[in-house]
Amino acid sequence: MTTEVRSVRFYVSVFLALLVLTALTTSVAEVDLGALNSPVAMLIAATKAALVALFFMHLRWSGYRIRFAAIAGLLWLSLMFAFVLGDIATRHIPQQPSGWSNLTGGQASSNPATPLN
Repeated sequence: MTTEVRSVRFYVSVFLALLVLTALTTSVAEVDLGALNSPVAMLIAATKAALVALFFMHLRWSGYRIRFAAIAGLLWLSLMFAFVLGDIATRHIPQQPSGWSNLTGGQASSNPATPLN
C-alpha cells in the first residue's frame, strides 16, 4: 500500500480551516437566525467532519473499500438517528392529571386521596 506524503503545511492549513470553522460556529451561535440556527450549525459541523474524514483520516487517498466502509458507517448512523427520532415523534405524552392544576403555591395535600379544592 503506497500513500502520498503530504507536507506539514498542508495539514496546518486544514487545521487552520477547522479553527476558522470552529470560530464561525461560536459566532453563529451568538446570532439569532430564527429557524436557521440548527441548519447552519449542522452545515458547519458537517463541513468540519468532512475535512477531518477526508484529510486527517486519509479517505481522500484511500481505496474504494475503505471509502465504502466509511459510507456504510454513515448510513448506519443515519438509520439509527431515524429510528430514534421516529420513536420520539410517535410517543404518547399523557395529559396532566386533573387534580394537579389546582395546586396553589406548590403546596400538595398530605393525603393523596383527598382532592385539592
